[in-house]
Amino acid sequence: MQNSHLKPGVVWGETYQQLVSACKKGGYALPAVNVIGTNSINAVLESAARNKSDIIIQLSSGGAQFFGGPSLADSLTARTLGAISAAQHVHKMAEHYGICVVLHTDHANKSLIPWVEAMITHSADHHRQSGTPLFSSHMLDLSEEPLADNLAECRRILAKLAPLGMSLEIELGVTGGEEDGVGSEDLGSADHSRLYTQPEDVWQAYETLKPIGHFSVAASFGNVHGVYAPGNVKLRPEILDKSQKLIQQKTGIEKAVNFVFHGGSGSDKKDIENAISYGVFKMNIDTDTQFAFAHGIGGYVAQNPEAFQAQISPTTHKPLKSLYDPRKWLRVGEKSMGARMDEAFKDLGSTGRSLAA
Repeated sequence: MQNSHLKPGVVWGETYQQLVSACKKGGYALPAVNVIGTNSINAVLESAARNKSDIIIQLSSGGAQFFGGPSLADSLTARTLGAISAAQHVHKMAEHYGICVVLHTDHANKSLIPWVEAMITHSADHHRQSGTPLFSSHMLDLSEEPLADNLAECRRILAKLAPLGMSLEIELGVTGGEEDGVGSEDLGSADHSRLYTQPEDVWQAYETLKPIGHFSVAASFGNVHGVYAPGNVKLRPEILDKSQKLIQQKTGIEKAVNFVFHGGSGSDKKDIENAISYGVFKMNIDTDTQFAFAHGIGGYVAQNPEAFQAQISPTTHKPLKSLYDPRKWLRVGEKSMGARMDEAFKDLGSTGRSLAA
């Protein structure tokens, strides 16, 4: 049982920081799941409530655009309005599921900075009206830029987030693979030296951003987006340990950095345990949850093929509406996704550890 209790719903500012601190002190992490619509949001909330775990819900730019509607001609508008709409849904529903939710946006490279700034503007409006921001945190992934440029822009954006009680996630080094159209599935095309972040870079980020506000670091230790054949990926979570120890030498603070594990799908459970012990409080599992949703629906279609070919059964001559009703097969997808989430909560040690009162 946790000593601290928080109000159920979206956390931000001090409550967000309390949640991160509880994860690190308790030796567990939270799953971070990318969503694209109310079906995936509801599946995540349901599973978190069932497992009595807090949760991180996040949107990529593509997920936000899909949420807003792929037919909208202005992609920036679609991404922004989609993210806002998703955030409003989570704010309305999270409290009723009885768990704490971190609301986050995922990878935003240099071209997507206008999207992040548009969301910050809406969060500022929301903060003036309600006293709370729309999101708990945003991510800037400027890992493809020179380190000095990366940190300078992160500092600029964090200075906008901090007064609203929001946090910033940054990326140091390059997470391999492909996610939502960013990167490449050809692991041989990656500069493998950049798949492993240097501890000195983490210290430079800490020294630059700590005076500005709250932040977390997606440091690369060989992790990749997606699931690949065994042997293609070599994780070295000890890089996180070395980074923490370097900063402790300079500041006297143990595990000062809030680390994030990107590309967690398909990872060895021992590597997950080690990463958590080195200060990881968040692990992304988008690829596995996507597959789980699709796998559940695929199985339903295979069991009821006639319902997806005709409205009247050619064999029994009875209506098939009760089988092709979207609520039936979407619910199967939600349940299948939720079952994969159950596994994630167990792997990360967060089951039964919600801070929600």
